[in-house]
Amino acid sequence: MNYGFLIDNRKCIGCHACSTACKQENQVPLGVNRTWVKYVEKGSFPDTRRFFQVTRCNHCANPPCVRICPVTAMYQRTDGIVEFDPDVCIGCKACLQACPYDAIYMDPDTGTAAKCHFCSHRTDLGLEPACGVVCPTQAIVSGDLDDPSSTIRQLLGRHDVSVRKPEQGTLPKLFYIDADAVTLVPTMSSAAGGFQWADRDPAAAGPIALGGSQAGHMVQTGYNAQHRAPWHWPVPAYLVTKAIGSGAFILLAALALTGRVDDPVWATVASAVAALFTAITAGLLVADLDRPERFLRILTRPQWRSWLTRGAFILLGFGLVATANTALAGATWAGLVAADALGPLRAMLLAVGAALAVASAAYTAFLFGQAEGRDLWQSQLLPAHLVVQAVAAGSAALLVVDAIAVPLDVPFADAGLRAFGIAFWAMAIALVVDALLIFGGEFAMPHATREGAIAAREITHGRYRRHFWWGAIGLGHVVPLALVGVLWGMSSLPAEARLAGIAVAGAAAIVGLFCYEYAYVMAPQGVPNS
Repeated sequence: MNYGFLIDNRKCIGCHACSTACKQENQVPLGVNRTWVKYVEKGSFPDTRRFFQVTRCNHCANPPCVRICPVTAMYQRTDGIVEFDPDVCIGCKACLQACPYDAIYMDPDTGTAAKCHFCSHRTDLGLEPACGVVCPTQAIVSGDLDDPSSTIRQLLGRHDVSVRKPEQGTLPKLFYIDADAVTLVPTMSSAAGGFQWADRDPAAAGPIALGGSQAGHMVQTGYNAQHRAPWHWPVPAYLVTKAIGSGAFILLAALALTGRVDDPVWATVASAVAALFTAITAGLLVADLDRPERFLRILTRPQWRSWLTRGAFILLGFGLVATANTALAGATWAGLVAADALGPLRAMLLAVGAALAVASAAYTAFLFGQAEGRDLWQSQLLPAHLVVQAVAAGSAALLVVDAIAVPLDVPFADAGLRAFGIAFWAMAIALVVDALLIFGGEFAMPHATREGAIAAREITHGRYRRHFWWGAIGLGHVVPLALVGVLWGMSSLPAEARLAGIAVAGAAAIVGLFCYEYAYVMAPQGVPNS
């Protein structure tokens, strides 16, 4: 068995009977849809035509939503149906980002993911899905794609058909006869003026207005389901706190393992910063779940293909190593342990911690890579970019700590003070490299898809341009680098002024990083996938 759907657009009259039947059969709450009919108007009056498109889960043969789910709540049955288990779902919303078709939603009643499941409770009894039964024109055909005698197989053999986003490689099994590109390609039409019967919800994700008379008047979306952005400020905040924690430990390990700095006070402070911000990162991730009480399922029933699962274990391991190193360095600082007594153990902790810190910084790039519904995130530069951002953020955080600790008379040895001086230059160099990656890679290179290009333009010239230019570039790069130049060139400045400059430079770099991550996370979610 290999179930699939066929929509005959020659017969569809846009009556929404399938949408209504789906809601009734599956008790779908108000405000969300498993099946809906998209309307697109094309042409100039009086030469216009309305196109309909029945839209739902594609039950892909290569489903990205299954790979990204950390707890196997989304899974593929042997008959090809992509099914979900609401009793297992933790509400991470990763599957919504992975779906290139906007077919998955968060159920407002249960806080779990949901979507079309081919009416599997009916299919298992040999019945058709409710949408196909109720369709008055028999425009919806379902059946076994592997059965040569099935109606769907015969129609596929006689007609040219189209699928949505074949370039994604998901191998969708929702086929359309006589489909038009204006319905298949979401970015070819705009709903900037609102829908036929309602205004577009400004809080929903997209569609982004493309501008120009072609998008605004010649092709207009008349009706569509509205999809809200799944991820909001906690995700950019998690990226920043994770960068601080991993970056602080990377710098600590690099200086200690190369013999540049060996000071127990500095090691305690840097390890504590790493452990603290890794704990905050975990807290943000749990708080962002729609079912946070189920968060331990990532550890107890992991789905190892998911980078959300892999990342959870990386963060857990890194947090434990950073905490252990904090305890060891603190014991050495307090004189409870001789500095040379646990030298091999300390070196091992630093080496393992450094590897986990780099993995902690970079793994989100691979998680974003599994979010196949967001083309801007499919960047080959992203792993290296996240590590550079971690070095900048970790160094910046340690500089803020330095500016706070010195007036409190924390007894740093010369080696510890030298470490903060290295952090000062590490932040500056990382910010320069970060700027080169932003302007020489992320936004200078042409994007492989239209969706990626639209999201990038939204960051640099659209809705998030202030976050990018004033926040990420101005506050996050220009201000700290200018302060670095002033502090370097004016060595005669009073100690209080130098500390204030260091604190401002570090804080500005961190706030600027949040502005960048906010724009980078939010902009692709505004590009329509349906």
